[in-house]
Amino acid sequence: MLVNLNDVLLPARKKGYGVGLFNTVNLELARGVLKAAEELKSPVIIGTAEILLPCGPLEDLAGLLVPMAKKASVPVVVHYDHGLTFEKCMEALKLGFTSIMYDCSTDSYEENVRKVRELVRIAHCFGATVEAELGHVGDNEEQTAHNGADVPESYYTDPAQAKEFAEKTQADALAIAVGTAHGAYKFKPKLDFDRIKRIAEMVHVPLVLHGGSGLSEEDFRRSIACGISKVNIFTDINEAAGKAAEHAIREGKNCLTDMIPCQVEAVAEAVKAKIRIFGSEYKALTDISI
Repeated sequence: MLVNLNDVLLPARKKGYGVGLFNTVNLELARGVLKAAEELKSPVIIGTAEILLPCGPLEDLAGLLVPMAKKASVPVVVHYDHGLTFEKCMEALKLGFTSIMYDCSTDSYEENVRKVRELVRIAHCFGATVEAELGHVGDNEEQTAHNGADVPESYYTDPAQAKEFAEKTQADALAIAVGTAHGAYKFKPKLDFDRIKRIAEMVHVPLVLHGGSGLSEEDFRRSIACGISKVNIFTDINEAAGKAAEHAIREGKNCLTDMIPCQVEAVAEAVKAKIRIFGSEYKALTDISI
């Protein structure tokens, strides 16, 4: 069933588990994600990001993901992740995405507030939800530039400012910067769990952890215990699909149709592992009533 972020994250926040966003760029990834969610009876968030559009055009993916979500046996949010332009966010809404992450985190605080508040007003008219970001979740090139040291705290989300930001924008979820980074980690990340807890105590909306791929089980469980309700994953399932194709080739399966089932299954297994860690297994049966 097709739902928005509030339908899956508000119960997650209340009961202390996490729901995964698994970005997809093709049918194989999408099938693997939904297979895992349905088998484990878990709500799930599926979508794509603006940076991934060269791999899967927005209109094509909307035509794929929205119908798949509607016929799924579990609640599925179709989410446009890291929307960088107002125009693309609007396109996603018109194509049927039920949630938008509008990333204005590199703008000034005042501009971030203004732009997010405007999109929230519009998205809510579509029945869609909006995730914003405060602070800056960079990529692992930044981490490498610091030789694995902590990213400067000037990038981290300030708890008091987060409270004000959430109230001013009326965003439905807030991505926070607490030491994670996008992409494959070259150094062990150092998460600021105390900061997560302080923000969760002050902010009334569900919190989001970006840069989830590569974190340890302990990192995930502790982050969720401190107040994270949504965890973003892409690299882990992307690599799982790639390794499955590589393995198939080594086994003499050189046709694409021979590789596809292997990729779907590999993605499903990777997603199942995350669902179990996040604690959302069977929550589609108990927490969601649409």
